[in-house]
Amino acid sequence: MKQTVLLLGSNIDNRLELLASASSLILEQIGPIVAASSIYESDPWGYHSNNPFLNQAVLIRTSFSPEKVLKKCLAIETQLGRTRSKNGTYADRNIDIDILLFEELIISNENLEIPHPRMHQRRFCMEPLVQIAPNWIVPTFQKTTRQILAICPDLSKISISNA
Repeated sequence: MKQTVLLLGSNIDNRLELLASASSLILEQIGPIVAASSIYESDPWGYHSNNPFLNQAVLIRTSFSPEKVLKKCLAIETQLGRTRSKNGTYADRNIDIDILLFEELIISNENLEIPHPRMHQRRFCMEPLVQIAPNWIVPTFQKTTRQILAICPDLSKISISNA
């Protein structure tokens, strides 16, 4: 079994319910969840919206390849009602599932980039990641997630959700 970390996010509809549904579907369709971070709340990153995000990192074990995990994540998003913007810009979304890390792999092709290419720039991503995998070495940086969080340029306010 291989380990991977996914980041779940939602900023419209019933955010907590959507995160819970995504976790259940991940467990059923991809593999067991070994650890889950607290749920964090933050403002949208990269665009303006009045709808704050809830995010949660989950560490899972899977027998699937990274490409198959991506296909399954996209299918789960669709199953939960996600529609993607046609122009590829950031927008509000009911569910988003990103692969942050997959073992110690580095993958870069038109469909998949692992480690996630912008995770080190996003506090809403790094804080939940560090909570569940503080010593995971990110192969593109040869630093632990904790070390990367310490130099994260994003100073956005993020807090553990009380929702």
